[in-house]
Amino acid sequence: MKITPSQLKVLAIDIGGSHVKATVLDDKGVLLMNYSKVVTPLPANPDNMVEAIKTLTKDFPEYNKISVGFPGYVRDGIVKTAPNLDNDSWANFNLAKKLEEVLGKPARVVNDADMQGLGVVDGKGLELVLTLGTGYGTALLLDGKLLPHLEVGQSPVTKTKSYDNYIGEKAFETEGKKEWNERLKIVLKNMQTLFNFDYLYIGGGNAREINFELDKNVKIISNKDGIKGGTRLWTADTDPMPVVPSSTIKLSN
Repeated sequence: MKITPSQLKVLAIDIGGSHVKATVLDDKGVLLMNYSKVVTPLPANPDNMVEAIKTLTKDFPEYNKISVGFPGYVRDGIVKTAPNLDNDSWANFNLAKKLEEVLGKPARVVNDADMQGLGVVDGKGLELVLTLGTGYGTALLLDGKLLPHLEVGQSPVTKTKSYDNYIGEKAFETEGKKEWNERLKIVLKNMQTLFNFDYLYIGGGNAREINFELDKNVKIISNKDGIKGGTRLWTADTDPMPVVPSSTIKLSN
């Protein structure tokens, strides 16, 4: 049965290094329920992850599409890398197909920063999205359209460290907030030089730890801001930049 835009109900899943979060969205990206989450399983391999998603979503309201943000490189729904999960086990795993089989609805899987980017950008010019969490995620969009994903987090920033190592959660824990912020200043300068972006959005759990003044073209975003990207994975082709009203549903931390 063909689904009209107004009938669209999207199960949006955000897979992270510490938690797996999910909610259901309407066709405008508005949350129809509070975010729910479970701890990311260990080992974080495909079998355990799919089982965690099944458990998390078993009592969710009805949905007819699935969108997944995954922390790694994804092409056509197939995971290529998962540097902050059980990396080797994910190589060439077709997560979209598996979720369609298990949950019984069409699924699309993209990098987690890419999905967040679809949800937060203004759609004008070159916009960069950074996620500061377990690792370091990026998404680049031009006039609201996703550009090919770059795994900047795995690129070197010093002679011995990748961006993931330099500015990820482990660096925050070992170096402390003050040093982490000094490192972030360097990272932001690097990103401006590399991409010459018009606007920058910073999300992820550690975005709240930023303690210095940001440039006027930089904005801190929340999970609530970015979750509507789950809807835009299904509507972007026909509705370039839908306007999403603020949700009154409280988003859990």
